[in-house]
Amino acid sequence: MIDDSDKTNDILRAHAEKTERNERPAPESLDALREAGDFALRVPRGQGGAGAGVEAVARRLTALGRACPSSAWVAGTCATSKNLAGACFPGADDLFADADALFCGSGVPGAQGVRDGDVVRVSGRWQNVSGCEDAAWASLAVMVDGVFSLAVIPVAELTIDRTWQMAGMRGTGSHTLVAEDLPVPASRVAAAPPFGLNDVMLYAMTVLGPVVGGARGALDTTFAMFASDRKPFMSAHARMGESAGARYWLAEAARLVDRAEETMLSVAREADARTLSDVDAPRLRMALADAGRDARAAVERLMDLNGAGGFRTANVLQRFWRDVSVGSRHPHLNPYLAVETYGTALAGAGDAR
Repeated sequence: MIDDSDKTNDILRAHAEKTERNERPAPESLDALREAGDFALRVPRGQGGAGAGVEAVARRLTALGRACPSSAWVAGTCATSKNLAGACFPGADDLFADADALFCGSGVPGAQGVRDGDVVRVSGRWQNVSGCEDAAWASLAVMVDGVFSLAVIPVAELTIDRTWQMAGMRGTGSHTLVAEDLPVPASRVAAAPPFGLNDVMLYAMTVLGPVVGGARGALDTTFAMFASDRKPFMSAHARMGESAGARYWLAEAARLVDRAEETMLSVAREADARTLSDVDAPRLRMALADAGRDARAAVERLMDLNGAGGFRTANVLQRFWRDVSVGSRHPHLNPYLAVETYGTALAGAGDAR
C-alpha cells in the first residue's frame, strides 16, 4: 500500500474543500506541492529536478490523490508538460531555471502556427488544460506547416477561457487556453519527436495515479465510518462491523483498490525496466483500463456502505466519488477502446498461428 504520511498530504487534505470551491488548487496546496518537489518530478536531476521514473511518479501521485485527487492531477499534468518540453527542447536549461515552476499543457494540437521571420504566429484554442490559472508555462501542441510541433509559451501571454464545468475533478481548473495571432519565438517552437509507448505509459500514470489515490482516500473515509458508532439502518446491528454483509462489501472494495494499485505499479515497473514496443500496447492499455474500472467499482461499493449519507455535500466521500468517476473516464483509461484494441491484437495473433 502506498504511504501518504507526510505533511504535504496533510495540507492537501486540509484544503481540498477550498480547492474544489475555488475550482483551482488552493494557494496553500500549491505551496506545499512546490516545497515538496512535486512540480519537479520529471525535471532531470542535472537541471534541479527529481528525474523520477514512471513508478516513482505513479506512487507519488497516488499518495497525493489519496488526500486531494484534483491537486494530484495538476501535479501530474505538470510532469507530463515538463516531459514534453524536455523531449522537444533538450538542453534548454532556461526552461527549467526554476525547476519547481508549475507547467500546464495539452498534447492535442488545438492551434495552427505560421512562420514569420524569427517568430511563429500561433492562433487557436486548447481545451482541458489543468492548472492553467496557476501555471507559469504551457507546453502546447501546434501544427506548423503541417508538422506536429510543440510550443512552450508563458501562460501570461495567453487568454484563459474558464470553460471547466464538471461534476468531478473541479479543483483541477482545466480551462481553455487561447492564442490569437500570438508571436512565439521560433526557438520556443519545435517539431515534436515521436513519443514511444514508455512515454505514453508515463502520461497514463499521471491520470491513473490520482484516480487510484482517490479510491484509497474513499476507503480511508469508510474505514473511519466503520470505527465510529454508525450502524446499518433498519437492522438489528449495533455497529457496521457487526454486519457480515457490510464486512464482505468492505473487503471487496479494499481488494479492488489494492488490485487497481497493483496493476498500475506493475505497468509502471515494466515501463521503467525496458523499452516497450507496439506489441506491448494492447495488453498494457487493457491493464490500465482495468485498473481504472477497479478503482471506480471500489468507490461504488463504498458509497453503498455509506448509504445516502455519503452523498451529503459535507461528506468528503462524495468528492472522492465524483473525482474518481470523472478521472477514471479519461481517454488513457478508456475501457471499450482498450477491449477493442486488445481483441483485435488477439485475433491477429490467432490468424498468424
